[in-house]
Amino acid sequence: MSRISKTFEKLATSGRKALIPYFTAGDPDPAVTVLLMRAAVSGGADILELGVPFSDPMADGPVIQRASERALAKGVGMRHVLEMVKEFRKTDGDTPVVLMGYANPIEAMGKAEFVRGAKAAEIDGVIVVDYPPEECADLAALLRENSLDLIFLIAPTSTDERIAQIAALATGYVYYVSLRGVTGAANLDLEEVAARLAKIRARTDLPIGVGFGIRDGATARAIGQFADAVIIGSRVIQEIEAAPGEAVPRVKDLLRGIRDAMDAR
Repeated sequence: MSRISKTFEKLATSGRKALIPYFTAGDPDPAVTVLLMRAAVSGGADILELGVPFSDPMADGPVIQRASERALAKGVGMRHVLEMVKEFRKTDGDTPVVLMGYANPIEAMGKAEFVRGAKAAEIDGVIVVDYPPEECADLAALLRENSLDLIFLIAPTSTDERIAQIAALATGYVYYVSLRGVTGAANLDLEEVAARLAKIRARTDLPIGVGFGIRDGATARAIGQFADAVIIGSRVIQEIEAAPGEAVPRVKDLLRGIRDAMDAR
C-alpha cells in the first residue's frame, strides 16, 4: 500500500480529514524548502504538495506566480526539487510528498528520466496541471510501473464524461478545484462544492481533496464535512511572502490553527 493510501486509511479510521498544504520549492530560498516541509508536518500536515517552479503557471493566481518567479530567480529547477525531497526523506519516511506543476519541466527532463528521479527521491505522487487524461497515457504507465500515483484535477465545469475519463486513470486521490478561476480567489460556494463532490464520488472510490479558495480554519472545517482532504496553497505562500525570514514558524503556526479547527469536536 502506498504512503498516500496508508495516510487516508489511517485518517478515515480516526474520523479525521487530511490537511494538504502547497508551497513552491525554492521560495523564499532553496535552503528553506526542507525546513518548511518539516515545519508543515509539525503543524499538522498529512500530505505535502510541493510546487515545481515554472515560468507560466497558468492555473495559478498572482500569489503562486510570484512564488515561482522568486524560485526561478534563484535557479531552482526540477532536479533541485528532487534533491530537496531526498533531503526531506532523511528525517521523514512517512509523510507523502506530491509534486505539482506543469508538463514543460517534465518534457524537458524526459518522462522516463523524471519518473526514475521521482522514484529515487521517494516521491509518492504527481499532479501535472496541463496534462489532460487523453494525452498522458505514457506518463501514467511509467508512474504506475514505479508505484507512483497520478493525481488529476477536476474542475467545476468538468462533464460527467471527463470525470469518468479521469477516474479511469487517477490513483492516490483526486483534486477538486472548487472555483472557476485561478488559485487564491475567495468566492467559495460550499453548497456547489458539496453537490459536485457527490457526482465525483459516484464515479470513483478514491479520496477527494478540495483546493482553491480555502483560506482559514473555519472554511477548512466546513470543506472537511464532505471532502476527504483540504488543500491550502495561496494562503500558505502569503505567510512566506509577508515575512520570508520568519516563514518557517509562520507556516507552522498557520497550519496548526487550521488543523485544530478541522479536528475540533
